[in-house]
Amino acid sequence: MRLTTKGRYAVTAMLDLAMNADTGPISLADISKRQEISLSYLEQLFARLRRARLVDSVRGPGGGYLLAQAAEGITVAQVIQAVNESVDTTRCGGLSDCQQGDTCLTHHLWCELSEHIHDFLQEVTLAQLAGRGEIQAIASRQRGRWDDGILASTS
Repeated sequence: MRLTTKGRYAVTAMLDLAMNADTGPISLADISKRQEISLSYLEQLFARLRRARLVDSVRGPGGGYLLAQAAEGITVAQVIQAVNESVDTTRCGGLSDCQQGDTCLTHHLWCELSEHIHDFLQEVTLAQLAGRGEIQAIASRQRGRWDDGILASTS
């Protein structure tokens, strides 16, 4: 399976947005700092997420991004698909031309695995991830580190 950084970063950023949604719109700069993802890369990802209607943007002072729907309604598969990523375990991209234009012996096995992975990711929502204790602990640590950095830089 090959899930690139595009898909991983999109899921990470959306989870960050979901976990910090109670504070209002979240700036990409804040997500960038907490998750250590390039701001310009996040801008590209969020343009796609907005086109897929997974996030809404709020302009002006205090602006940023909000989830376009409840975290319970957004699946990991939707986020990955929104950034034009696929979870494909075949070498041929599902085209059945794995072996000099023909289907290889294990093509159907890898296709089935891809379907299982997609089905699994379609069942996992941002709300489910945000509710997990270990993820909450990581988010708390990240917020603490980020808040400490802000306090140190303003002193």
